[in-house]
Amino acid sequence: MAHALELRNIEVTYLKTVQAVKGLSLVVPEGAIVALLGPNGAGKTSTLKAIAGLLPLERGEVAAGSIHIGGRETTTELPHRLVRAGLFHVREGRQVFADMTIEENLVAATYALTGRKPVAGGSAGFDEVYGYFPVLAKRRRDIAGYLSGGEQQMLAIGRALVAKPRLILLDEPSLGLAPLIVREIFDIVTRINRETHVSMLLVEQNASIALQVAQHAYVLESGRVAIEGPTERLRENADVREFYLGVGAGHGGRRSFIDVKHYRRKKAWIS
Repeated sequence: MAHALELRNIEVTYLKTVQAVKGLSLVVPEGAIVALLGPNGAGKTSTLKAIAGLLPLERGEVAAGSIHIGGRETTTELPHRLVRAGLFHVREGRQVFADMTIEENLVAATYALTGRKPVAGGSAGFDEVYGYFPVLAKRRRDIAGYLSGGEQQMLAIGRALVAKPRLILLDEPSLGLAPLIVREIFDIVTRINRETHVSMLLVEQNASIALQVAQHAYVLESGRVAIEGPTERLRENADVREFYLGVGAGHGGRRSFIDVKHYRRKKAWIS
């Protein structure tokens, strides 16, 4: 059975020289939430841009490996074709149309539906969004640029729902939001996944909450996978708890997770 997403040993470069991702392989099963964790500069956002076909816009490319969505290779697919095939990328920083109303933002998202034109508000698709995010229903005529950060994030996810995706890429949905709002948004994301069975690849620096909502996780450092596995196992991993959950850390400055892994392997081998 085909996976919702499969990356096979991909390498991402910018300007033909700067290597951001180095031999990354990962799988998102159908209907699952998979988390991609790691510090700034680890290659997480570059991975999402590779999947969404956005690298050429930033003088980047998938230099090696392949990307498969729903069993079909999409490594060189154009972004708009990927969207119409069922991929939706909720980008870092919300990226809503700030000078348009909430409802106009949702109308814009209907262009992702192959063979359909934008429809007026009140469609079944919009009702689904308003059901998950009642605050958007109350403010549907308001300009998106005047919404709070949390409301804009809800709108960004709502636009994805309108596009009826099979796979959603979520890039840092907690960025800049208060903890209570983060909890609310992730509760809704979990509910959307459970009720619609849409697959999700979640990039998130808030490892604690990501490991609660995802079923499987990959931790990137310097463009490579440092560790991966079921989230219940990673939550109990001593290194993950120290480096990403802030439990048991007793060292000044942040060491490399990969370096610590290599040191411990070497020590075990010498012993």
